[in-house]
Amino acid sequence: MIIVTGGAGFIGSNIVKTLNDQGYTDIIVVDDLKDGTKFVNLVDLKIADYLDKDEFIARIVSGEDFGPIEAIFHEGACSATTEWDGKFMMENNYEYSKELLHYCLEREIPFLYASSAATYGKTETFIEDPAYEGPLNVYGYSKLQFDNYVRRLLPEIDSQVVGFRYFNVYGPREQHKGSMASVAFHLNTQIQKGENPKLFEGIDGYPNGGQKRDFVYVSDVCDVNLWFLQHPEQSGIFNLGTGRAEPFQAIAEAVLAYHQKGRIEYIPFPDHLRGRYQSFTQADIQKLRQAGYDKEFKTVAQGVGEYMAWLNRA
Repeated sequence: MIIVTGGAGFIGSNIVKTLNDQGYTDIIVVDDLKDGTKFVNLVDLKIADYLDKDEFIARIVSGEDFGPIEAIFHEGACSATTEWDGKFMMENNYEYSKELLHYCLEREIPFLYASSAATYGKTETFIEDPAYEGPLNVYGYSKLQFDNYVRRLLPEIDSQVVGFRYFNVYGPREQHKGSMASVAFHLNTQIQKGENPKLFEGIDGYPNGGQKRDFVYVSDVCDVNLWFLQHPEQSGIFNLGTGRAEPFQAIAEAVLAYHQKGRIEYIPFPDHLRGRYQSFTQADIQKLRQAGYDKEFKTVAQGVGEYMAWLNRA
């Protein structure tokens, strides 16, 4: 059995789909379906059971035996970088994760969890080292605190524990995320409405649409997750990006190339994001490569082209 928390969410549901593609169906999905629109991410998936998050946490805290568990993929979190309720964020992203981590450690169950590039903040160097970490929002702080908790335990841990610092992930099954969905998703929606795609004007010395991020396609993210499942000897915290920084302009150009209409418009940079926005991210993936993962990552042109075909399928 494999458990996927956040299994109705963006990355979680894609992990379940990838597991299905590899023949796994004995899967328990854990999520909170207060936002019932997320059910669409589960419709085409083959799973053994669904558990509400609160019920799952209660059963974990009580030490309930779920039977043999091959691994837990912990993708469940509040991922809104604009959420400023710190109490909620720490309970959801930190305390919940600690409970689940210790449940796995006591039973030597591989624990693969979602961290984030938001742990870094404003830096030009994205290496898994405290010297380069400094989150700009409470979401990033909650993720960094859990990474640091894991770091303290790693020297004494006998079972696999892997944290993935996701960079800018985009792709299928993110439609429920609203404002936190990827730029590719929003630009496609704008064109579908008959509008031109819109990007922010320049800031921090970057030209219009020129802010750069490490955009990583969700299928690549899933491939890395499952590679680690198959290599239980590997533990640690790893950046999960392409190792390339590409401008938002490249996303827009790939969307326009698919639709063959429209032109890019530039809109003022929002005041509420000033000082809390990463204008540049680029994963250093040397540690990932040293662990043995050698598959190439899709470029923005490749990934966005594939994503546009999925979003606009008949």
